[in-house]
Amino acid sequence: MDESKSTLTEEINDESVSYTDDSLFNITSFGTDLSFREIISMYQDGDLEKPELQRKYIWTKNEASRFIDSILLGLPVPSIFLAKTIDEKRLIIDGYQRIMTVFDYVTGIFTGDGKIFKLSNTDNINERWRGKAFKELTPEEQRKIRNSSIHAIVFEQKHPQNDTGMFQIFERINTSGRVLKPQEIRNCVYHGEFNALLFKLNKIQVWRDILGLLNEDSRMADIELILRFFAINDFKNYEHKNKNVKQINLTKYMNEYMSSLNNIDEKKAEILTSSFEEVLNYLFTTLGKKCFRTLKIKDEKVVFAKKVNPVIFDAVSTATSFVIQKRIELPVNDVFEKRYIKLLINTDFISATTNRTTNTENIKARINLATTILFGVHYEWNI
Repeated sequence: MDESKSTLTEEINDESVSYTDDSLFNITSFGTDLSFREIISMYQDGDLEKPELQRKYIWTKNEASRFIDSILLGLPVPSIFLAKTIDEKRLIIDGYQRIMTVFDYVTGIFTGDGKIFKLSNTDNINERWRGKAFKELTPEEQRKIRNSSIHAIVFEQKHPQNDTGMFQIFERINTSGRVLKPQEIRNCVYHGEFNALLFKLNKIQVWRDILGLLNEDSRMADIELILRFFAINDFKNYEHKNKNVKQINLTKYMNEYMSSLNNIDEKKAEILTSSFEEVLNYLFTTLGKKCFRTLKIKDEKVVFAKKVNPVIFDAVSTATSFVIQKRIELPVNDVFEKRYIKLLINTDFISATTNRTTNTENIKARINLATTILFGVHYEWNI
């Protein structure tokens, strides 16, 4: 199975384009050697942070044991990459598995299974410490682990004072064995209150019902959709400030949007939560699992796709949010479903959701069509 493809959303080719910009020119880096004693202390004190809700620890006990074995043998270990945050902390960019392996071994519990961490009792581990926990090592061996150093490359974004350049650093520097999806990188870079809110909203039952998935998506496609909901709902502000922009890079736009809300207050979080829930409740009540799916006519019957189409999601959710905010009367179930089908087979809407989907005029066109056909009103772009 190709892990790069989502089982939740349809792939939109126009939206998978990466980018580079001048924020990379404002990234500086320096190297430093840190002992594992320092790293453990920094982690315990909160000065070294794993990205919020970081991908799970994935090393097996044997892989972790081999890494400890290498340290005890005095072998060189690969460098780690850290980011210096505005508040002088260090954020782990790459090297989480290595750091947590040593942390777990020294503190005694293996993250992988929650049990006492004893090195594997196998031939590929030196017999001197094979099958032993940290406390069972000699004092010299314990000091060897604590005093061993690992080279760290530390990145700092000088300007602007946000993490827009760090996204590109994460994207380019990754040794986890798989290409990270944009939302996985955002989860690492923008680890503030808004990111935590996205995870909270992702657990809402009506949202899980619409997606048709009990468990959260391992590649964060569901969380990215929630970010997308807020970002496209706010597109009128972007369009108002950037009237001459004909095309957007969606990845960059959502990065900048997420960065702008990184540390939202409780009141703003409540407003966003209410907006998201109101839209979901109405659409699920009227459409059920037909929400945000394309359709085909098969044997004279309407058949809806299983996967969510992100572009249809944009248009329908933004239009629905608009009419709810304007307190416009909402159509009842049967009427709305007929209008929804009418929208999906509209040739202009099909064009705006399949061709050049990141073209600003097409973004506006599909939102306009959704608002007019579904609710009988015009979307207001004036701020």
